[in-house]
Amino acid sequence: MIKKVAILTNGGDAPGLNAVIRAIVKTAETNGVECFGFIEGYKGLLENKLIKLDSKTNASGLLHLGGTIIGTSNNTNVFNYKIINENGEEEYKDLSDLCIQNLKNNKIDCLFTLGGDGTQKSSRDFSLKGVNCIGVPKTIDNDVADTDITFGYNTAVSVATEAIDRLHTTAESHHRVMVLEVMGRYAGWIALESAIAGGADIALIPEIPYDMNKIIEKINERRSEGKNFTIIVVSEGAKPRDGEIVIKRKLNDGKGLDNIRLGGIGDKLANEIEELTGFTSRNTVLGYVQRGGTPTSFDRVLSTHYGAKAMELALEGKFNVLVTYKNGEFSSVPLEDVVGENKKIGAASGNTAESNIRKVQMDDRLIKTARDIGICLGD
Repeated sequence: MIKKVAILTNGGDAPGLNAVIRAIVKTAETNGVECFGFIEGYKGLLENKLIKLDSKTNASGLLHLGGTIIGTSNNTNVFNYKIINENGEEEYKDLSDLCIQNLKNNKIDCLFTLGGDGTQKSSRDFSLKGVNCIGVPKTIDNDVADTDITFGYNTAVSVATEAIDRLHTTAESHHRVMVLEVMGRYAGWIALESAIAGGADIALIPEIPYDMNKIIEKINERRSEGKNFTIIVVSEGAKPRDGEIVIKRKLNDGKGLDNIRLGGIGDKLANEIEELTGFTSRNTVLGYVQRGGTPTSFDRVLSTHYGAKAMELALEGKFNVLVTYKNGEFSSVPLEDVVGENKKIGAASGNTAESNIRKVQMDDRLIKTARDIGICLGD
């Protein structure tokens, strides 16, 4: 019988994190279990920064709040942690045993890891070292393996859709090509779904390298029909055929982390279109607005389901799993399945050959629907 559990929120913030925390705490209290939170994700676990969570005090009134009340970190891999040694040189150490000792000292029976593919990779690595872990899939990118939808995604799509609605009026008024660059990293879910919801004309996603000639054809086709504007949604990880993704900056956060910051594809695209067609083209980068602020009602309910189910699994003694939502049902899969072929402890997750992130498949209904209604996908 578990008596004490702890939560950490890791990686980029996402709408719904606080709702998950609230649901775990409330379900824990209903069953006589104490709940704690590690401050700033795996960094807090490493530094043993722990607070008590209580639905009557700090874990109350959270449903509508964006962000996370216990903070997060997206540059901490405790299995490959960058330190400065006594010679003033950088070196990497596996500090996971210190984290495990902190869990033991605090008598934590189960650790809930709220995060995306990188967070769940570390969760799986901890599970191999004897820690009882339960992952909850969080990312606006919707790219965690083995689950149909992650919390935070619906809010991001809603924000992007509203942006497209607003860009329509400017595009029509000025007869412009308007480009909207959205997040998503190596998966095109946000771009594709918001393009459908917002009535965009072109959607470019990482899974389909685009042909600029096809984009120009679509713009010209609309002009010939008397439609003197075009709306393009492009995912930050999209790239041209025989080209590469646009990298805004390379980071030095450490080994086992994705040190690439994407950004710039929207400007590149708008500039090329203007040069090739002479049509005035403008780009808008939506950026962090997509993952900030109040979660939608859908994400509030989804997050609550995820949190309650996670605590239910802990009470049943089903550890080292990821809570999943597939085909309308909440269940779980082993964390080992989530990491796929990315088996090495401390290895990076994300855009590697071994990664198991969930990308848009060509037989997905969203692809067919987009093509059916005439959205150009750049191919």
